[in-house]
Formats: sequence, structure tokens, C-alpha cells
Amino acid sequence: MLQKGTKAPWFEGTIETGETVSLADYKGKKLVLYFYPKDSTPGCTAEACDLRDNYERFLALDYNVLGVSKDSAASHQKFIEKYQLPFHLIADTDLTILKAYEAWGEKKNYGKVSMGTLRTTYVIDEQGIIIDAIGKVDTKNHTAQII
Repeated sequence: MLQKGTKAPWFEGTIETGETVSLADYKGKKLVLYFYPKDSTPGCTAEACDLRDNYERFLALDYNVLGVSKDSAASHQKFIEKYQLPFHLIADTDLTILKAYEAWGEKKNYGKVSMGTLRTTYVIDEQGIIIDAIGKVDTKNHTAQII
């Protein structure tokens, strides 16, 4: 996991609308950049809905929220529509951003080891510096971990 106080790696990716976003789009703004395994799964849905339900709190504190997973833009669009998510999701199908942010690696599930997305959240300040890194995400109470 990337450490607090380090410069956030540059990224560029496609969101659910097909548009491109990059770290440069958030220069001068605070950003909650969260990485999650898969659209519409129980844990990922709980996490996204917690962020959705507290979105106004993030805006009041001048934070933007942006999610990243390896799902396609079409999958993200369905996920956003189904759960009325007010923030964008990047489709990192080639794992470039996931790897740059050390959110891709070995996972153990019931003794089986496989490669996958490591549920991770970074809070990035206006100058592009990581000011918080959360590796043990509480999907149902993630906003409380961030704020």
C-alpha cells in the first residue's frame, strides 16, 4: 500500500460515460480515490452505498469521490444507475491504475490464493499528496473511516 505523505501516482482512465478523467482533473481539489473488486457484489455495493449516502458530507468538506475497479464502463453504468451513485467510476480493465496504487495483488479466500483487487482507499489533497491510506475497509461504515 502506498504511504501517507507520498505523491499520488498519476492516472488516466475511462469513466462510465466513456469520458477520460485523470489525476490532473483533481488538481486543487481533495479526492477520495477508492478501489473495489466488483460491481454489484454485496461488499462493494455496501461500500458504494455508504459513500453515496454520505456524499453531501464529502462535498461539504470539498472532497470529490472517485471509484476504480477492473469492471467495464458498461458494468459501471449499470451499477451507478441501479444504486443511484452520484460519483464516477473508472473502468481500469488493463489494471494500470490498480497496480500503480498497489491495489492489485495476492488475495487469500478460504485458503485459496489468487490475484485480485485489494480493497483500498486513498485520500489525496489539493497538491496531489496522499494524506490517508486505508487498507482495512469497513464496507458498511467507510465514510466514518475517511472523515
